[in-house]
Amino acid sequence: MPIKINQSKINLSIKVKPVKSKTRIAFERKVAMLSRWLHIYGSMISFAIVFFFSVTGITLNHPDYFAGELKTTQEKGKMDSNWVMSKDTNKIAKLSIVEYLRKNHHITAAVSEFRMDDGQCTVSFKGPGYAADAFINRENGSYELTLLQAGMIGVMNDLHKGRDTGSRWSWVIDISAALLILVSLTGMILILYIKRKKWSGLIMALIGALLLWLLYKMFIP
Repeated sequence: MPIKINQSKINLSIKVKPVKSKTRIAFERKVAMLSRWLHIYGSMISFAIVFFFSVTGITLNHPDYFAGELKTTQEKGKMDSNWVMSKDTNKIAKLSIVEYLRKNHHITAAVSEFRMDDGQCTVSFKGPGYAADAFINRENGSYELTLLQAGMIGVMNDLHKGRDTGSRWSWVIDISAALLILVSLTGMILILYIKRKKWSGLIMALIGALLLWLLYKMFIP
């Protein structure tokens, strides 16, 4: 016996997957290619930067291991008393004093402080891993100079922190940070274009962020 089907009562719902336009496909390909190019060459340019800040992150975290590199020396001398004897502090020969100390003690660091009181002038030089403090007697021009040198590790640590490095080095730190941000963001963009790895990659990124948050909660009161 033939079966009659009432076609008017049958609802067919067909889901049609939207087709991307050629313009959108071309745009996504350009974004992926640009991200790949920036990621590869940004990584290569910033390789030394990442390596440097990674190593100095360890040395900064364990300063006791490198305490033996710290050297302190003291030197004495005498300069022209006329430079410091004037009661009017505006007439003290600051430039001559600084240049004299630089020349006679091979100081290359920048002057960080020049203080004056009734009996003494104090000149401080600061640089990465380096400090020199001169205490000058205003009566006769005699002085004592204390030199502190932290060695190569101390220099690297101060470069990492940007301490006593001047405004130009602060630009180097800012540019380095921008490069690392660029590499991180382009890496995230690239994972979005890899269908097989997209979700697993995003999940791993989320796990990494949660792990960092948990470590913070565990170890920081």
